[in-house]
Amino acid sequence: MGKALVLGGGGIVGLAWEIGVLTGLRDAGVDLRDADVILGTSTGAIAAAQIVSGVALDELYERQLAPAGAEAAARPHWWVRARVAGTLLTARSPRLGRARVGLIAASSARFSQAVREPLLAAHLPARDWPESTHLVVTAVDARSGAVRAFSRTDGVDLLHAVAASSAVPGLWPPVAVDGRWYIDGGVRSATNADLVAGHERVVVVAPSPRGPLLWRQPVTVPFPEGTQCTWVTPSPESRAAFGRDLFNPARRAAAARAGRDQAAEVAVRVARTWGV
Repeated sequence: MGKALVLGGGGIVGLAWEIGVLTGLRDAGVDLRDADVILGTSTGAIAAAQIVSGVALDELYERQLAPAGAEAAARPHWWVRARVAGTLLTARSPRLGRARVGLIAASSARFSQAVREPLLAAHLPARDWPESTHLVVTAVDARSGAVRAFSRTDGVDLLHAVAASSAVPGLWPPVAVDGRWYIDGGVRSATNADLVAGHERVVVVAPSPRGPLLWRQPVTVPFPEGTQCTWVTPSPESRAAFGRDLFNPARRAAAARAGRDQAAEVAVRVARTWGV
């Protein structure tokens, strides 16, 4: 089934790092944008939408070095993050836990969708789904806890799909799509990489492999035998650049630079997986 690029969630700091990694890999001759499918979760969905927009990687990278807008300083309530983690850890099943998180998210947002939508739109260079690349963004049904993978064929506006995928509980409200309410896809998995099982070559760029809310989540996902897969996760130097708060806008530039530097270290391994 070809090549799949997976971009995981990790706050605005992780987003900057992902753009740095992708830019650095391009510098090394490995352009992951030629994937047959690009799967994005949470802020990884924002990164995915950006890299398929037609805007040059160099420009996207430079944007990470510029001062962040006021909205970038928004953080989820700390007590909501703790409550979400506790709910996921103690639920009788993962899906039931996610549904309970949906209830928490519905009553704990710091901002309304009316406030958020124009802020998010400013970070999406294109409002239309790409035709040349199969872009998929994940979200979690706030009522059932089921995962939903949005793509161009669903007839859902790209902005709303990305908003749903990155609707962090305790920060942004659930997003209504087709009469259902959705929350951050990272509530299920930091990467949702299992959704690309079946592809022959997979590269997962995961700034927060376990996710900021999923402390017991496994770091990697088992793929079928024969799959060539490489996980790119933050090096010690990148983690130092991140700091402790993945929502801290002051760390964006350092994270982007660290990602670009780290790309040189992993380029050979990624190139082998990618077949270039």
